Amino acid sequence: MANNYQLDTTKLLHSFQDACANQDFKKFVYKLDIPEETLMKYTSNLEDSFLENEHCKNCKSLEECQNKVPGYCFKPFKSGRVITFSYEACDKMNHSLKENQYKSNIEVFELSEDIKNASLKEIYKDDKARVPIIKYFKEFVTAYLNGEKPKGMYLYGSFGSGKTYLISALFNELAKKGIFSALVYYPRFLQLLKAAFQTDYDELLEHIMKIPLLLLDDIGAEKVSDWSRDEVLGIILQYRMENHLPTFFTSNLTLEELEKSLSITSTGVDKVKARRIVERIKQLTVYYELISKNRRV
Repeated sequence: MANNYQLDTTKLLHSFQDACANQDFKKFVYKLDIPEETLMKYTSNLEDSFLENEHCKNCKSLEECQNKVPGYCFKPFKSGRVITFSYEACDKMNHSLKENQYKSNIEVFELSEDIKNASLKEIYKDDKARVPIIKYFKEFVTAYLNGEKPKGMYLYGSFGSGKTYLISALFNELAKKGIFSALVYYPRFLQLLKAAFQTDYDELLEHIMKIPLLLLDDIGAEKVSDWSRDEVLGIILQYRMENHLPTFFTSNLTLEELEKSLSITSTGVDKVKARRIVERIKQLTVYYELISKNRRV
């Protein structure tokens, strides 16, 4: 048994000494201030750690990271008489995490998570139709952060003109200030809400109703029913109007066209209830039109 132990120890030592032929590796491990008899037991892991450390020295971006876990480096730590290893985020990853921390303040319902990357700085500046919208956004941010209760926006426009992106960019800017918001693709949200009748219907509706900033995206594209108009949209708008909660809408319909659409359900035509909904939207928002070329092509 003693001879076997001596053979194993000799093998470990030779393996460690071979690795130390690389002077950079030798400097790396001896900086740990750990006795050689301990170091040699971890030669393989130390070599992996050294290699990842070298990768980090020459790394230009997270996209080019060569480490096993991108954005993290396999590092050794002295722990009593043993060495422990763990993955630590590199400077670039820490910067990225800090830069994207705001995204936890934004909830997305049935829209692409990529919408959380929308930025006011990246909005096309070649379209004069966007200028008054961006101007209002700047006024909105200033007023909202000053504790005022500015109105949201009903943004009507042509398909693919970037309406959702614009408002998402605004919400992202405010998310960086700690403001919570929800981006809701309205037609699909109604389906989710209906499916939640037996589970968390009330919680889901109340959450959307009370969120500080709300976007109802593509309103007017849903299949209108008495329930969706009066028991969902009407309740959300009434609460937000009474509590001065900024509410934004995107639509391919003008307010006049939306009113007509909301008046027609499978049970008949009710112009009064449709008009009541539109009046609430008018109380909550300023109206902007965005007619532009299709940016999705």
